[in-house]
Amino acid sequence: MTVLPTALDTAGPEYAVHREAMLAKLADLETEHAKALAGGGEKYVARHRKRGKLLARERIELLVDPDTPFLELSPLAAWGSDYAVGASLVTGIGTVSGVECLITANDPTVRGGASNPWTLKKALRANEIAFANRLPCISLVESGGADLPSQKEIFIPGGALFRDLTRLSAAGIPTVAVVFGNSTAGGAYVPGMSDHTVMIKEQSKVFLGGPPLVKMATGEESDDESLGGAEMHARTSGLADHYAVDEHDALRQARRIVARLNWRKAHPDPGPAEPPKYDEDELIGIVPGDLKVPFDPREVIARLVDGSDFDAFKPLYGTSLVTGWARLHGYPVGILANAQGVLFSEESQKAAQFIQLANQRDIPLLFLHNTTGYMVGKEYEQGGIIKHGAMMINAVSNSRVPHLSVLMGASYGAGHYGMCGRAYDPRFLFAWPSSKSAVMGAQQLAGVLSIVARASSAAKGLPYDDEADAGLRAMVEQQIESESLPMFLSGRLYDDGVIDPRDTRTVLGMCLSAIHTAPVEGARGFGVFRM
Repeated sequence: MTVLPTALDTAGPEYAVHREAMLAKLADLETEHAKALAGGGEKYVARHRKRGKLLARERIELLVDPDTPFLELSPLAAWGSDYAVGASLVTGIGTVSGVECLITANDPTVRGGASNPWTLKKALRANEIAFANRLPCISLVESGGADLPSQKEIFIPGGALFRDLTRLSAAGIPTVAVVFGNSTAGGAYVPGMSDHTVMIKEQSKVFLGGPPLVKMATGEESDDESLGGAEMHARTSGLADHYAVDEHDALRQARRIVARLNWRKAHPDPGPAEPPKYDEDELIGIVPGDLKVPFDPREVIARLVDGSDFDAFKPLYGTSLVTGWARLHGYPVGILANAQGVLFSEESQKAAQFIQLANQRDIPLLFLHNTTGYMVGKEYEQGGIIKHGAMMINAVSNSRVPHLSVLMGASYGAGHYGMCGRAYDPRFLFAWPSSKSAVMGAQQLAGVLSIVARASSAAKGLPYDDEADAGLRAMVEQQIESESLPMFLSGRLYDDGVIDPRDTRTVLGMCLSAIHTAPVEGARGFGVFRM
């Protein structure tokens, strides 16, 4: 039998402490998510409704198939910045007329849906996901264009949005734009470059320059409707492919467009899957509040994979890294999960071989992070930790099967890279509220700076100020601690969202389904491994 056993004592004091710590973090997360849901606040939401318009998430809800989930991506974008949480844009994956689609929707209650630097980063990440997974794109447009005070950070890189639309189309990936209001200046190119465009009577406004700009540039007097209204574009310019009478009609027409795409997934749906043997609710009591305390990742795997069935690979070798094969919502996966935090030479070599095997078999990989990085010290340097760590990173870098990453606990140093961190292009990366990620732990980093400063003073023959050193260490620890927290990192789009551990199986299942819209093929060659 390969069903994972469990040693989790859900009635014990340790479990209760871990659970309470996670629930507190989840409460904080819910507070921050609520800020994104609030959009521009009550005043602007009320003004938007008074105009008879739907909110961004209401539009998405009517667009996707009834009783199907919507996986929202990057909901905390711009957290900790001067801009609204969510970056005035909603992105995610939902099923429309039976087809999994990448959906973006401007939030017009936040500065009229204007794009700021974080909006751009979020939109580009959405396009990246659509391209990699061959997901049809639906843009629900209502934006005044760039947030002009921040144009210096938007204009130059912002052209990539239009480049992406044309590349998606060239790759045979359908693009659909539904215009709910303003789509001006550069924003006019979204409907202009989409394969299918829907506009709404007396509501859609699409023009390169609005009446004031036209007046300033040419002296010509014009009004919104004749310059860029839906009827003009439907009857005269030909920009509108479909003319809707209201928002509900526009969304209905968008659904019909998708239904007529004749879109087919590269891999068929595997059908119903056996749920895990253990309760997913128990996931919130596994990770300790103190990440220095180890936990067994098999307890997590047992609550994620189908039937809790897991075939371990090299279970007696390199035991700080758990590797093995399973299915998740019917899809095959290879799993790499950190057990005791540190990666040694054995774990690195084991991981490299396992990644090669997954590529030979065209099996996606799931990385479950809880690592402090690769082992340091004279013995380990002499034992070849650099070349063995490089071997693992080489394998991850050149692997071509889709990668999924979930940060459960620590994800520090080069271990973050070896476990397929953001820089290694995982198809999706999510974090638990318990996770932390940085070049190293806050205390270690502050300690290193202190040692370097002390050595510098000694070399110069100067006395060392221990009181100032203590203050510096405290300041650095506080800074690094705050910058390693998941909401800080998610705000900068270093992940695709901070999720409730209990939702992990569902989130990964939706991601695996999206991934299999495109062909899943592994690499057949790798770079030079230093042996």
